[in-house]
Amino acid sequence: MRVRRAGPSAVLLEWDDEGAVYAAYDLLTAARADGRLTVTEIVPAARTVLVDGVEDPDRIRTLLEAGATSGPQFTAGPTTTIKIPTTYGGEDLDDVAAMWGTDRAGVVAIHTSTEFRVAFCGFAPGFAYLTGLGPEHHVARRPSPRTRVPAGTVALAGPYSGVYPSASPGGWQCIGRTEAILFDLENDPPALLAPGVTVRFVDVS
Repeated sequence: MRVRRAGPSAVLLEWDDEGAVYAAYDLLTAARADGRLTVTEIVPAARTVLVDGVEDPDRIRTLLEAGATSGPQFTAGPTTTIKIPTTYGGEDLDDVAAMWGTDRAGVVAIHTSTEFRVAFCGFAPGFAYLTGLGPEHHVARRPSPRTRVPAGTVALAGPYSGVYPSASPGGWQCIGRTEAILFDLENDPPALLAPGVTVRFVDVS
């Protein structure tokens, strides 16, 4: 773990392993919830966690080092699971099937049997990067992005699965659609998917 100052009140924690990022995020979130840690923001990314409102950076290091003695995951994992009803049949479903050495039904079976975790959010409000697919199921982005991907599109790119919360350009491999609302300012919180929760896709084709 590398600890870097980020402005007057934040620290950036860096790792080379995404599992350590998940574990640290879980521990810091739990510590804030039970009063062991007072901070304003905990924001995970692919290999980092940014913690803002930090009064004592050494306190964060102490918490993480103490948690490491309990095992690689430090704390119990997330307990919230959100199910995303999905109609499979996206424009790139056949291409993904070819990459995976299977057919359409095989892609659906693999995708729906995977327990995903929201690793971090970005790109657009409500867009969550979901990890869980094994290395053999990572796929390249499209060589040429589409100018418009409809809201609710379920897609793959690299090690991630995701759902487009709104219509936007995009270069991910599109395999299905959902009617689930991923981002709505009228909801509290506005984003359906937040870092740390688990996600299951349910086939409703």
